[in-house]
Amino acid sequence: MVLTWDFNELVQRQVAADPAYGEALLRESIDTMLSDDLDTGKAILRDYINATVGFEALGAETGTQPKSLIRMLGPHGNLQARNLFNVLGHKQKRAGFALHVAAGSRG
Repeated sequence: MVLTWDFNELVQRQVAADPAYGEALLRESIDTMLSDDLDTGKAILRDYINATVGFEALGAETGTQPKSLIRMLGPHGNLQARNLFNVLGHKQKRAGFALHVAAGSRG
């Protein structure tokens, strides 16, 4: 019998064991969105949220219904900048680091 791990559980274990991995996951989410791949960026952000605080707690922190957060970060969700920055602001405070945008060259 093959033993498999649930992907979310695997990400949760990795983030718990290595906080830098969680930070890299959040940065990858933002970089992916800024590279015009919103769907993949939202998927990575969902994984990050599930691996860290979860949607229930994030909803309580941001004043947004958890189901609304799940919907807006879903494949067909309407992620507005205000909501994204609200989520990112809370995640940065909780994680204890800050994200910064810098211009770079596209190759």
